[in-house]
Amino acid sequence: MNNLSSLWSDVCGLKSVVYLSLVTFDTATGMISLGILHLMDDHIYSGSSTLAALEPPETPHPVERNHKRTYKVWRWFSWRKAVLFALTLFLFILAIILMKEGAETLTPLIRNYFDVNNPVNSLGFGWLFAYVIMSGSPVAAAALTFLEAGALGRLSAFTMVIGSRLGASFIVLFIGFIYVLRGRNKATSLHMGLLSLTVTGSSFFMVLLVGLALLRSGSFDQIQLQPGQVFISLTDHIFDPLVALFLAVLPRWSLFAVGMVMIIISFNLFDRCLPQMALKESQVGQISRLIYQPWVMFLLGAAVTLISMSVSVSLSVLVPLSHRGFVRRENVIPYIMGANVTTFIDTLFAAVLINNPAAFTIVFVSMVSIALVSAIVLLLFYRHFQNGILQFVDWIMIDDRHLAFFMIIILILPLLLLLI
Repeated sequence: MNNLSSLWSDVCGLKSVVYLSLVTFDTATGMISLGILHLMDDHIYSGSSTLAALEPPETPHPVERNHKRTYKVWRWFSWRKAVLFALTLFLFILAIILMKEGAETLTPLIRNYFDVNNPVNSLGFGWLFAYVIMSGSPVAAAALTFLEAGALGRLSAFTMVIGSRLGASFIVLFIGFIYVLRGRNKATSLHMGLLSLTVTGSSFFMVLLVGLALLRSGSFDQIQLQPGQVFISLTDHIFDPLVALFLAVLPRWSLFAVGMVMIIISFNLFDRCLPQMALKESQVGQISRLIYQPWVMFLLGAAVTLISMSVSVSLSVLVPLSHRGFVRRENVIPYIMGANVTTFIDTLFAAVLINNPAAFTIVFVSMVSIALVSAIVLLLFYRHFQNGILQFVDWIMIDDRHLAFFMIIILILPLLLLLI
């Protein structure tokens, strides 16, 4: 009973806040520090077996249960978040339109100064661009605006989109590397970033081959999702005066830069719109059985990222499972693979806003290619793929010289691609 009282006092009063930096790896046990927490009222209660052993409450009347369910749904709804989401959507649409307006004047800069003239160059360009702005989604959207402006062809725009995701996967590792330089534990700070980058990098180079073949074949050219005339008319009436206002005070080329800043802000605001997510105590047993199935974790990663639109944010959803050790690092590999498929959902929306059939095809083919490669890996040689990933990550972590060599290669590789 004393232990239960102590546990109760430890967990009450904590707020349900998720941070990616809390994802840790225990080298002694080989476990990623993940666990189960249950959000109830304004406190978080542990999903431990000790609390589960408490005498269960009386079963509420069906009417009372419905009232409680309605109350929980209503609590998830927040007028503040609704207004914030509307502002996020407004800024995102305005940003895409501004980038589209300014991209045309940047065509000589892209082709002549940066010398982006083929798919290999654009792969390195998108990769480096993501390094510079510390984000991948704005770069992917920029690739579509360059396609619309004629600065890039279809294949080059596709490889720039893929390069943006490779650059984005490096950001988590880079932030962890900064923590190591500040004296943090190396294993805790770097393992998740290394795992994410290695899984993404190894699969995306296969995705490049599949995607380029699909684009050349034209198999998906007829699959389109275009905005209706009502939507186009509405956006024209709302945003055309704003674009004209920007053009009255700024040169046209600067609209692209303004749009880039605005789209980064919109993504940051969107993260604040996401609801808090928690697992009930009754789900602990189900999760402990299912997480060892690669396909389950693949679908879970895809579903969570479909909502969050960010691999980093979807990985942070695993943090409320901390302190329980339910998930080993090999279970996270298919989760990352699934997240890589649906992380393109924001870019797909940008393609619809641009209203360019080729832009939509590029993003759609990107998602299909990643899904196909992931399915082949999971069905045919997942265990070999998993073991290779884990052995490579262990090799990097075992020696600081290996880590330094890997970081230098990852930084130099996109620059070499740009110069080819």
